Amino acid sequence: MMAGTQPLFFVPPVRIQFRLGFGCAKLREQGGNLGRIIRATSGKTLTTTPVFDSYWRFAAARQDLFMRRIRGEPPPWTTDPIIAAHRFTNAYRAADRVSQYLIRNVIYEGDTSAEEVFFRTILFKLFNRIDTWKLLVEQLGETPSWRDFEFERYARVLDSAYARGSRLYSAAYIMPSPPFGNARKHRNHLHLLDRMMRDGAPLRVGRASSLQGVYEILRGYPSLGDFLAFQFAIDLNYSEIVDFSEMSFVVAGPGARDGVAKCFSDTSGMTEAEVITHIAATAAEEFSRLGLQFQKLGGKRPLQLIDCQNLFCEVSKYARVAHPEFYGASGRTRIKQKFSANYAALPQFYPPKWGIVVAEETKNPSSPEQLSDVSQLSLSFVHPAG
Repeated sequence: MMAGTQPLFFVPPVRIQFRLGFGCAKLREQGGNLGRIIRATSGKTLTTTPVFDSYWRFAAARQDLFMRRIRGEPPPWTTDPIIAAHRFTNAYRAADRVSQYLIRNVIYEGDTSAEEVFFRTILFKLFNRIDTWKLLVEQLGETPSWRDFEFERYARVLDSAYARGSRLYSAAYIMPSPPFGNARKHRNHLHLLDRMMRDGAPLRVGRASSLQGVYEILRGYPSLGDFLAFQFAIDLNYSEIVDFSEMSFVVAGPGARDGVAKCFSDTSGMTEAEVITHIAATAAEEFSRLGLQFQKLGGKRPLQLIDCQNLFCEVSKYARVAHPEFYGASGRTRIKQKFSANYAALPQFYPPKWGIVVAEETKNPSSPEQLSDVSQLSLSFVHPAG
């Protein structure tokens, strides 16, 4: 951020540390702002902090930036100096670059059998890095498949890349190594995938009766903790293997828990998942209260639980600059990743069952000057059966 630039929605620091369930009496004692009292459907209440309003403003501004980009509009894409200076994920998880690649190039490209789709999806997500997937495709000479899977063949490709100093894993998730006895984490993850396939995980996932059921199947495998199992369940739910509402189940990750702690001074004992569920259900009311025009995906798809979970994580980062007096649970004070303008096109592809179609894709401009000539891309919503 440029020197002297005052971030939007800035609140003068009072150096009060807020944590989940901090308590109203303690806030009064330290001079804190009690905020709004929101009554949840459970009868419990949520006491907001100023960060809560920034949650909705951030969501609207980040989605507006995304829509401006896919329409091919020239920069600047936002008037928010914090969003302009730092890197944040999209409001919709499925719209992010890695998720888009997974949906288009991994899930919906290749053998459509449940077993093969499961294999490709989990293989991709264990590394969560597009370059690692491309490396495997290039070195194997074919799309990775369970039918032709040979542990040593795959392992040697990754061994060589690792020896060259190539990065195999995304920094988005912390990927603990499964306990299969190999010195290299990537070999342990290949063993994990082999175990899941031989254990009949694709069939059991296909027979699951709920998104939570998919999560519980994945959670039973070593090194797949609560957060990773939920993320992988969402990824599999993009496919045709299962089809559950993203409003049916959520697990809060560490970043989201930190965001909840900053947005609410008191949650009356509600879990983070319960908070996220209530917030997702009342999103339209909150946008309206603040006079914000939020652009839904495809014009009709509202924010889902997974999206609201991600937004709590992102507002936790946003608040480090906009609301530095709210420490949350992590105590971090700066945003590490800076925004770097990328003028490449953003072709969009969503699970066909969602009924979101791309009318026209952008071309790939090589410079800001060419952006005015980019054909516009628009997203529309159609009924999946239409």
